[in-house]
Amino acid sequence: MKQMKNQKGFTLVEIAIVLVIIGLLLGGVLKGQQLIENAKIKNIVNDLKGVTAAYYSYQDRYRAVPGDDNAASTRFTGADNGGGNGVIAGTYAAQTAPGLAAESNNFWQHTRMAGLLNGSATANVALPSLHALGGILGVEDAAYGMTGAVVCAGSVPWSIAQAVDTQLDDGNSATGSVRAGAAGGANLATAAATAAVYGPTIAAPAVAGMHTVCMKL
Repeated sequence: MKQMKNQKGFTLVEIAIVLVIIGLLLGGVLKGQQLIENAKIKNIVNDLKGVTAAYYSYQDRYRAVPGDDNAASTRFTGADNGGGNGVIAGTYAAQTAPGLAAESNNFWQHTRMAGLLNGSATANVALPSLHALGGILGVEDAAYGMTGAVVCAGSVPWSIAQAVDTQLDDGNSATGSVRAGAAGGANLATAAATAAVYGPTIAAPAVAGMHTVCMKL
């Protein structure tokens, strides 16, 4: 009995201190995750804006659409000419064989040879770039109901896709100049149109997975 009386437990103060420490540790972890998420959003936005800047810089310099430029071979050694009709043919994720490159591949060849974007560009082949999250970054003509040239990023988590849309547009994947669609796999080519998979009144998409995000150029 005497031995049991001498045993001591934690005081309320000690328990309170432990709980405070645990709270601080959890808060630090959550804050770190938020900072990482914000960095990913910022990087995707910068990737989309970088392609947009290169697109318009090329047009301003050469009076032609990169990828569709039908005089590219006269400007750059080994460059493939486009059709010259003002439309970038091919899908954003196209990775065609040498000599069969789509204009969406030529976009990277022309802009890289012009020194507007970084990356490899050789005769007959120029693969699309990768964005900050590792998915394919590319251009095509029309996507998700938008007409004209668009830049798309594949394999983007839905939460980041929605944040990018909110920051650059209206936060609704079916309207505005930034739109998105749920992808059943990585880097799927964009569809002609899509229903809203997230928006102001939708907490989460039907499929909480990867999305393809496209922005009108």
